[in-house]
Amino acid sequence: MTGSISPAICNLGRLSSLIIADWKGISGEIPRCITSLPLLRVLDLIGNRISGRIPDDIGRFKDLTVLNLADNSLSGPIPGSIVNLDRLMHLDLRNNQLSGELPSEIGRLRMLSRALLSGNRLSGPLPASISNIYRLSDLDLSLNRLSGQIPDFFGKMPVLATLNLDGNMMSGQIPKSLLNSGVSILNLSRNALEGPIPDMFGRRSYFTVLDLSHNRLSGPIPRSISSVAFIGHLDLSHNQLCGPIPTCEPCDHLEAPSFADNSCLCGKPLGEWFSTIFKHSKDCQLKST
Repeated sequence: MTGSISPAICNLGRLSSLIIADWKGISGEIPRCITSLPLLRVLDLIGNRISGRIPDDIGRFKDLTVLNLADNSLSGPIPGSIVNLDRLMHLDLRNNQLSGELPSEIGRLRMLSRALLSGNRLSGPLPASISNIYRLSDLDLSLNRLSGQIPDFFGKMPVLATLNLDGNMMSGQIPKSLLNSGVSILNLSRNALEGPIPDMFGRRSYFTVLDLSHNRLSGPIPRSISSVAFIGHLDLSHNQLCGPIPTCEPCDHLEAPSFADNSCLCGKPLGEWFSTIFKHSKDCQLKST
């Protein structure tokens, strides 16, 4: 189906849900008057060709719980008024052309549980107010142009389970608290992180995904990794790590690509062929015990 969203929709004063999802052919802009719908709870326009900007007064909605504008061609900044959506639980703006910084007061969205903003052109640092979103369980900011250091508060957020920051320009070191927290999907790959991997793994560490690849991490793989409860997928490749790979029962299923293209890692599962920094494979075995 093709066409655009008619401004006449704004005459439906009792409309509570507007769902035009994955129609592919809907184009044009979001009618500015849409924010005058007083009872709207769900606005779902995912998977179309909608262009223009998100209405500046998007924060006028008093009851909106779902805002899904993903997979369109929206541009411009995320309106600052979005922080007034104090009942918003699901925010999905993935795969648009949104630019500028995240609203500094985004932490006012206290009911928010999922914030999916990947695949845009967002820049600048991560606002400190994110730490106030106590119900946030899923945060995806991957494939943007975000910079600065990763705040330590992510590892202290009570229900955060997924943190995707891959494909940005984050720098500095990995916060220690992140590796022994409730985060089970942690993707920090393809940034400019440096320094050692914190030796902070513990029994609380349970990772279905831990991806630290394509950074500038150096030093050894921490011995505390052997104490993790579970690691489903681990990728430490394309860094500057060096030394023996610690023995790790939860890591026994991992293969060589998880550790490839580092400075001088050696040992299982890389095998003798990769252990070129050591004169004999026995040296690596001795250092890993």
